[in-house]
Amino acid sequence: MEKVAIGPMPYMSIMPTVLVGTNVKGKANYMTAAWSTVACMAPPMVCVAINKIRYTMKGIDENKTFSLNIPSTRQVIETDHCGLVSGSQQDKSGVFRSFYGKLKTAPLAAECPVNIECKLFKSVECGSHILIIGEIAEIHADASCLTEGKPDIAKINPVIYTQATYFGVGKEIEKAFSAGKKFAGK
Repeated sequence: MEKVAIGPMPYMSIMPTVLVGTNVKGKANYMTAAWSTVACMAPPMVCVAINKIRYTMKGIDENKTFSLNIPSTRQVIETDHCGLVSGSQQDKSGVFRSFYGKLKTAPLAAECPVNIECKLFKSVECGSHILIIGEIAEIHADASCLTEGKPDIAKINPVIYTQATYFGVGKEIEKAFSAGKKFAGK
């Protein structure tokens, strides 16, 4: 298979779509982001890259807390809206019903099947974006989206982002940490 150099760019084949929740001046604000992932296992941490100019940064700086809310494909319209409109121009506090958990200052979107409540651990300046690393204080999940007490991706049906397009999750193809055992070598 021939490879073609396509130049450096911020690229991963797929990324989860999340809503970053913050309180800005006492009001819930949600921003759509796709640049997020797990950062650490112990203590449990996640991270998200946010453009320095985003209104959401004001809430993270103000409260030192934020949430990552995992929307289902049922919320794709509202989710995309939160990425198109800045909280500095339009009040987005009514797009989702907000509730608060342990931290009291990180709004959680009730309609999203999974909500990750975070304390700011560290901010890392990376050029145009700031990598926000948060220690997980609590995870809230709809009971209907759990299988054996754990989030079930098929039930959550998260929004996946790639190249300016949203997708849902496809079918399971193999089990991690066991499929490789079938490898016979080459």
